[in-house]
Amino acid sequence: MSDTSGKLKLGALVALVVGSMIGGGIFSLPQNMAASAGVGAVLIGWGITAVGMLTLAFVFQTLANRKPDLDGGVYAYAKAGFGDYMGFSSAWGYWISAWLGNVGYFVLLFSTLGYFFPIFGEGNTPAAIVGASILLWAVHFLVLRGIKEAAFINLVTTVAKVVPLVLFALICLFAFRLDIFTADIWALGTPELGSVMNQVRNMMLVTVWVFIGIEGASIFSSRAEKRSDVGKATVIGFVTVLLFLVLVNVLSLGIMTQPELAKLQNPSMAAVLEHVVGHWGAVLISVGLIISLLGALLSWVLLCAEIMFAAAKDHTMPEFLRRENANQVPANALWLTNAMVQIFLIITLFSNSTYLSLIYLATSMILVPYLWSAAYAFLLALRSETYEQALAERKKDLIIGGIALLYAIWLLYAGGVKYLLLSALLYAPGAILFAKAKREVGQPVFTNVEKLIFAAVVVGALVAAFGLYDGFLTL
Repeated sequence: MSDTSGKLKLGALVALVVGSMIGGGIFSLPQNMAASAGVGAVLIGWGITAVGMLTLAFVFQTLANRKPDLDGGVYAYAKAGFGDYMGFSSAWGYWISAWLGNVGYFVLLFSTLGYFFPIFGEGNTPAAIVGASILLWAVHFLVLRGIKEAAFINLVTTVAKVVPLVLFALICLFAFRLDIFTADIWALGTPELGSVMNQVRNMMLVTVWVFIGIEGASIFSSRAEKRSDVGKATVIGFVTVLLFLVLVNVLSLGIMTQPELAKLQNPSMAAVLEHVVGHWGAVLISVGLIISLLGALLSWVLLCAEIMFAAAKDHTMPEFLRRENANQVPANALWLTNAMVQIFLIITLFSNSTYLSLIYLATSMILVPYLWSAAYAFLLALRSETYEQALAERKKDLIIGGIALLYAIWLLYAGGVKYLLLSALLYAPGAILFAKAKREVGQPVFTNVEKLIFAAVVVGALVAAFGLYDGFLTL
């Protein structure tokens, strides 16, 4: 992945963005989308997503070029623009989103194995949770030994991700039927989906989930051979993944009807290909996904630990999270991360959480880091900071940053009150770590503005806690 100097070239950065974005989400996309929206709403939603996510990709490109001293990605941008608590919240939200995503990966992995072994069901049966727990701690102790990135694993998982997707697209392109695709464009035959506006809203969190990782190159910006390559890699990676996602989603809607797709078990791509070519199609997709998820789990477990470790290094997180073991692995951050994954795996057993509900929650947690990144880019352009000799670029970036900011706000709206409240419930306890970090360096915990923000988070958390107790909110 790197040249002789140990720095990442453009191709390696593009692979990093594409690899982190294509995890398990795309393999479940046909069912996830059909459960939320009809054909017309899906096309509108992808249009909004393409524009919104492209502007977000440009935001990361702009910030990489204009703030080369900030190497922590979404976390560093929030801290630089809006203070310590917002920086902490971005790191905390990103961390929770990443390990919640891992819980979702485990559920999807054992749901896929359920295709071969019915005892695993949809990935949330007792047998599936036991299997996921064993795998979780196997990965944990593997990472503790210092096994980080193996070229062979990267090669296998990259091939496992891309080859089934290419084959799926080619086969479904020839099997695509326009009469199925246009049969009920606005889902009038499925009134429970609601209005077109509701359908578009409901599918938006799924589209964000499959794009998580768009910030991958910016997180590793300090290792780039050329700073300008970070932005290029982000945009190239985004366009590549967008093409795959739209092909998988749209072609599926021309193979099976929306109600048929909505009833499929995940990974739904397997069932769609099986519908076209028979049993071997499902086996191909399932095996590819299993290998892909195993590789993704290893890299995201490392990423979770690195996020906490990086924030601890500049005293935004407590000092104990800076501790590395003899193999230079951030051990305490790793233990904390995987303990949380284990707890939530058990919760999925008792709350019967599905893969889709987990990714909705994981996605809602990453909306705040994305929001602050867009807001910071907009603020730089608004203040003309770093634009002293580039007025034309300032106007362009002001528009792009503004659209990205509006898109991030729209996503919070699209997520709905339920996931906003559940997010608050997960954000609120983080203040304990923030307060500990502040006391370690002898600083007051909150500024006056931060006190108001934290108070709002606590109110939301209390409402969410009561909602879970009373039953009007569910995981």
